[in-house]
Amino acid sequence: MAKKITLSREFLKGLWDENPVLRMLLGLCPALAVTNSGINGLSMGLAVIFTLVMSSAIISLARNIIPKEVRIPTFIIVIATFVTIADKMLAAYFPDISKALGPFVPLIVVNCIILGRQEAFASKNSVGRAVIDALGMSIGFTITLTILGSFRELFGVGTIFAVQIMPDSFEPLMVMVLQPGAFLTLGLMIGIGNWLNARRAK
Repeated sequence: MAKKITLSREFLKGLWDENPVLRMLLGLCPALAVTNSGINGLSMGLAVIFTLVMSSAIISLARNIIPKEVRIPTFIIVIATFVTIADKMLAAYFPDISKALGPFVPLIVVNCIILGRQEAFASKNSVGRAVIDALGMSIGFTITLTILGSFRELFGVGTIFAVQIMPDSFEPLMVMVLQPGAFLTLGLMIGIGNWLNARRAK
């Protein structure tokens, strides 16, 4: 029987070695669509943290009573419940952010990161281990989206989190806040990540 890795390692794997966006290339739709600013990236990440942690806890608790034949529909119902809570909370307390994120918060229901962690991990492990895994994966996702959004905002508008960083003489690169800028920046981040991993392997 394979020895389980430590809880700290379970958490840390999501930050880098199994980072959902940079290493596993999951959740790319929101990563590309909503990261035209740092606050949007952070907000989407926080919604994912809430949804993934809560759904992982519930599914792990119920893992022994969920019939295998209906596990995927069950996972989706649980995930949809917490996505709805997150979506309504954003709309009620942060309407501007909710409007900026648009349909991508409800689409967390079918986000392959969320559903994948339920199938691959939460449904097979204890609640504590499932929550630690969910925290690592979702925080890794959030950090990546925040960096991606901040980088695009900096070069596309000259600000980070709406705080002026670049001098008044700076000419914004509008392409950075458009779709091509998302692909370019994400590709650059993935390339840097692969380069760092190659250096570490040596």
